[in-house]
Amino acid sequence: MKDKRFFPRQVVEASGNRWDWVLLPIVLAGFTLMALAASQMARPFHLGETLPISLEPEVLPYYMLRTTLRMFIALGASLIFACVFAALAAKVRALEKVLVPLLDILQSIPILGFQAIAVAPFIALFPGNLFGVELAAIFAIFTSQAWNMAFSLYQSLRTVPQELKEASRVFQLSGWQTFWRLELPFAMPGLLWNMMMSMSGGWFFVVASEAISVANQDIKLPGMGSYIATAIEARDMHAIVWAIFTMLAGIIAYDQLFFRPLIAWADKFRFEESGGENAPTSWLLTWLLRTELLQRIGNWPNLLLNRSLRWFRRDYDGTSIRARATPPNPLWGRAWDALLMAGLLYAAVRLVIFIHEEVGWSEAAHVVGLGLLTLTRVMVLIFVSSLVWVPVGVWLGMNPRWSNKVQALAQFLAAFPANLVFPLAVMFIVYWDLNPDIWLSPLIVLGTQWYLLFNVIAGASTIPSELRFAAQNLGLTGWLKWRRYILPAIFPSFVTGAITASGGSWNASIVAEYVQWGNTTLHAHGLGSYIKQMTDAGDFPRLALGIGVMCIFVMAMNHLLWRRLYRLAESRMHF
Repeated sequence: MKDKRFFPRQVVEASGNRWDWVLLPIVLAGFTLMALAASQMARPFHLGETLPISLEPEVLPYYMLRTTLRMFIALGASLIFACVFAALAAKVRALEKVLVPLLDILQSIPILGFQAIAVAPFIALFPGNLFGVELAAIFAIFTSQAWNMAFSLYQSLRTVPQELKEASRVFQLSGWQTFWRLELPFAMPGLLWNMMMSMSGGWFFVVASEAISVANQDIKLPGMGSYIATAIEARDMHAIVWAIFTMLAGIIAYDQLFFRPLIAWADKFRFEESGGENAPTSWLLTWLLRTELLQRIGNWPNLLLNRSLRWFRRDYDGTSIRARATPPNPLWGRAWDALLMAGLLYAAVRLVIFIHEEVGWSEAAHVVGLGLLTLTRVMVLIFVSSLVWVPVGVWLGMNPRWSNKVQALAQFLAAFPANLVFPLAVMFIVYWDLNPDIWLSPLIVLGTQWYLLFNVIAGASTIPSELRFAAQNLGLTGWLKWRRYILPAIFPSFVTGAITASGGSWNASIVAEYVQWGNTTLHAHGLGSYIKQMTDAGDFPRLALGIGVMCIFVMAMNHLLWRRLYRLAESRMHF
């Protein structure tokens, strides 16, 4: 019997079928390109050395490869961070009190703030090597991707249906098994759409990520961000047009080869009793399902996961007395709250001392006033974007056929860096002598409005088919249909999108309120413009003040508005 593996039939199966040989060149080409780009990330480099950035069109495919590799590495790190954060925040009440406000702070800190803190340590870790600078760029991209994915997964874990939780206890699943077998699959459709949005969000800040300043020196890593920055400095419109077409081609490529197959694969995780009416499709996934050799290779991680999960299986009935949760001692909870309050009081005292000694109270009041201006812009633009993109997102989410067609286009629009619009914005405002305080404002929401669209699409696409049929049979139409059926179904996803869009808009204000095209500079009065000017001037006390005020505004809005909407979504507005 052991010799059966040597039979000719088995040898033929092990060698694969014709679909294996069709896809094998694509797989090998992908690994070869990644190896080529990765080999250039660790070449010798000394601080002060100039990395030349060419504006010739023929270098764009290579620059696109380098940028895409950085973004996918950051995306993988963001996925790991999101899983750890969401699991701890959703399951441990004491940690939730710290982690959720901490995430509010992290998403409100601009990329420039993270770079100012992290660039020097990364470079010091790898002296004489470009890998330290590459890690600094990847970390900057990570900060534009991770928070959105963490919020999405956290929201999904908090809204897992109660009947599924009871089923996990009946099947005696441990906490680790419950996460991998129930919670992560339940969150998978929304998480994948937010991964796409995070990828696009990384593109929005790609110029700031790849053009790094350290020790009074500018380092431009080979990539699309540095190419765009150089083209803007040179006022080269032809180079900008070439960059736009290259970005479009690259986004279509990784949409077809990565995100489209994942979206089609994740449709099986939709929470419903009947199958999807119009399931999303992917030509690459269809081909992969017809292969033999590649499927065997792809099954190895799943096999390892299945075997590892057996180690965490409980040896008792999930409904027995041992499965009952032991109520925590209330004294521990009060001690933890007291510790948090002590930490907040200490931070407040340090803030007062910093303002009094470093910047002065008049400057702090001025910065708070600028924050109110930016807050007004952000809230007005989020409201207008909701009116536009919520209906569009619901329609696309309920029509997967159209969703598949516009998926790559939506990713391209979301990924479109605001820097590429600066020439048109500057020329338009200067030619018509318009007020920058008003006409620069739409640039804030240019990249962040897509957080709303992608999250609403994710929420609408997971509405069970039986619920849709019930609404049709009841004859729900107009505002009644939206109030009783659609809004409750998409509300958790909408709140997640609004939170991340709001935090992203504060970050985008740094780019949008202070724009440059060659020697022409326009700036609107606001907190983002203030932070950008202090960064260029190297005034670190005022830069820290601006970032701190931005964090306070974001946390206040999250506590007063978005957290209350989150609790409403958890208690009432979900199915």
